[in-house]
Amino acid sequence: MAAEKPHMNLAVIGHIDHGKSTTVGRLLFETGSVAQHVIDGYKKEAESKGKGSFEFAWVMDSLKEERERGITIDIAHKRFDTAKFYFTVVDCPGHRDFVKNMITGASQADAAVLVVAAPDGPMEQTKEHVFLARTLGINQLIIAVNKMDVVKYDQKRFDEVKKQLSDLIKMVGFKPDETIFIPMSSFTGVNVSKKSPETPWYTGLTLLEALDTLKEPEKPTDKPLRLPIQDVYTISGIGTVPVGRIETGILKKGMKVSFMPANKEGEIKSIEMHHEEHNQALPGDNVGFNVRGIAKNDIRRGDVCGPVDVPPTVAEEFTAQVVVLQHPSVLSVGYTPVFHCHTAQVACTFTELQKKLDPRSGQVKEENPAFLKAGDAAIVKIVPTRPLVIEKAKELPQLGRFAVRDMGSTIAAGIVLDIKAKQMR
Repeated sequence: MAAEKPHMNLAVIGHIDHGKSTTVGRLLFETGSVAQHVIDGYKKEAESKGKGSFEFAWVMDSLKEERERGITIDIAHKRFDTAKFYFTVVDCPGHRDFVKNMITGASQADAAVLVVAAPDGPMEQTKEHVFLARTLGINQLIIAVNKMDVVKYDQKRFDEVKKQLSDLIKMVGFKPDETIFIPMSSFTGVNVSKKSPETPWYTGLTLLEALDTLKEPEKPTDKPLRLPIQDVYTISGIGTVPVGRIETGILKKGMKVSFMPANKEGEIKSIEMHHEEHNQALPGDNVGFNVRGIAKNDIRRGDVCGPVDVPPTVAEEFTAQVVVLQHPSVLSVGYTPVFHCHTAQVACTFTELQKKLDPRSGQVKEENPAFLKAGDAAIVKIVPTRPLVIEKAKELPQLGRFAVRDMGSTIAAGIVLDIKAKQMR
């Protein structure tokens, strides 16, 4: 059975129009996850709308609105198998307004494929996505230099783009010599699952082979359960069913759990994955579960489920290391943007700027700076405007990372160093 293979969550990131959806569609098609007749159907529909090259992208964009607008909006979860793993693709939209989906997508991913179009090379957004992926804890990256058909499979162009990308990823701490760069065309299928005669000069791996070189993520089963809630459903005959992805620990039937910051307790009655019941679930598993003693309005997206004896930490204030990506002017004390952490979105106030750091070495450059600007790294103190579950990055990194958003763009990203916990009982 396919489910015996280790599971990986894969984020596909990159600038809009660089071919992410087409790449995902092609992967699903080449691994037999999407049948030829489905592709043919999409192709017909695409041609009738004058968008002939979109059929692979359409595998992902099955939402009507997206078809009409021709862009990828939501995070669609799709599954495909390689020789070694079974992957869930967390498709991260590249469009400006969708960076926040990209953040929730990237924070769930074990590895990322960065898609960069050969004609354009890295764009501003490519930089932002690489930076976010890194700050959100993705440390395995494969780079697909896509649309090589457009540059006539020119090795010189591939080498130029590879050099630009190497410099870019080095800045955020990925190692170019440990990163696989693939000259590829998702549209024509070059170097996706088969070596291609179009690139005789390339002797490296195809995309599918590269995916099988990824290291299986360690499952932090020895840590306390942390399960951020994505949605809460009411299902007739069953009751309240929260849905989410287990980040750490083990969810077991019969377990007594507490939801924070809702401050509600219950007992796990049943656990479901891929429409099958299970007695337990592990980190990385996307689950729906029914809880005795919890009503639909007791909990919501952004709450975190954990064991009653080691409940999720609710922060009164926390200290974090942040890197400022961009900012309309400068960031100073009193600034209150929205923090995205696991599935929660809560406005938080910067109450102290303690130290400005050299982003390359991490050394302190300035104590108590008056403000921070784009490119600065700093240690800051933050107070949430309403209860927020967050954990120390070194103890539970999955819940210790966040992105800061304001006015439709990502201002900063960071990790939690220390927490002053709120007493909830």
